[in-house]
Amino acid sequence: LILLAKVKELNPHILTKSGIMLGLGEKEEEVVEVMEDLRAVGCGALTIGQYLAPSRHHHRVMAYITPAQFAQYQRRGRELGFRHVTAGPFVRSSYRAAEALSD
Repeated sequence: LILLAKVKELNPHILTKSGIMLGLGEKEEEVVEVMEDLRAVGCGALTIGQYLAPSRHHHRVMAYITPAQFAQYQRRGRELGFRHVTAGPFVRSSYRAAEALSD
């Protein structure tokens, strides 16, 4: 958050972006709180994806997020003022990055 805030302080016209992975045991309130914190420092673009364990040796998936829940997070992000929000099970940090720049 400090880095994103500093970028906006140096140049408020730069589009800043962050991404989060879900399915690691987080609660809905925590996800919304992170989104609010990102907006508070001027973050303009957000990707929200599903964590998928790369192997059985990695942290296990605690929950699979439903398409309806991803859609709800996307709507909430837009309501919070993100210029671009992409949310879905296969969304990753640079997912359709060109779209975020064209919004």
